[in-house]
Amino acid sequence: MSASQLTSKIPLTVQKLCGEAAVFAEIQSNCDEPALYGVTDGKAVGTHLERKFVDRLRSKYAFSEGSSASGIDIPDLGVDIKATSVRQPQSSCPFKSPHQKIYGLGYHLIIFVYEKSDDHEARTGHLPMAHTIFVERSRTADYQMTRGLRQIIKNDGNMEDVIAFLQDKNLPVDDMAARNLAERILQEPPLQGYLTISNALQWRLQYGRVIDQAGNITGINRVR
Repeated sequence: MSASQLTSKIPLTVQKLCGEAAVFAEIQSNCDEPALYGVTDGKAVGTHLERKFVDRLRSKYAFSEGSSASGIDIPDLGVDIKATSVRQPQSSCPFKSPHQKIYGLGYHLIIFVYEKSDDHEARTGHLPMAHTIFVERSRTADYQMTRGLRQIIKNDGNMEDVIAFLQDKNLPVDDMAARNLAERILQEPPLQGYLTISNALQWRLQYGRVIDQAGNITGINRVR
């Protein structure tokens, strides 16, 4: 790509990203996908959609793309792109710290929730978008974890109460790390998160609650 082509592109912003996500979801909802006919692997379908959206952005905007080191798709904006089936709206993401479950992943999410079907006569797939949602980083912590901790603090809980709660929830921390984390929680109570985050070598993110609350909670926006 020439230098003139690069300089002609406008910088990508979160606002433009959400606008493009809405347009992409509309187009995708009416698009044939012959390459996905008969494909039942949700990860393959999700990766296809994520790459297709990034390709659209790349054709119009200037931004740095993510790498395995950054762990997210658009590090310039602190945004990761997720595409998932409406039948089981979830995905995985890298585990960086147990703090993520309490204070959020550290980046925003743009989530495309599709409903896949196959046209057997035309031998093509269809991926109409059921939901397109932008979740601000401040809302990406675990719902039950933050709800419980906020209730403990509201009830004048102390460090022992917080540590016991963390242990009951099997947060992957040792005793010293749990104490240090409890000190931070008491000094810096977490905001209410809205993801469901399951413990694993990779976090397992579940999006049912953000789908339900999109548009009703500050920081969870229904793009389309």
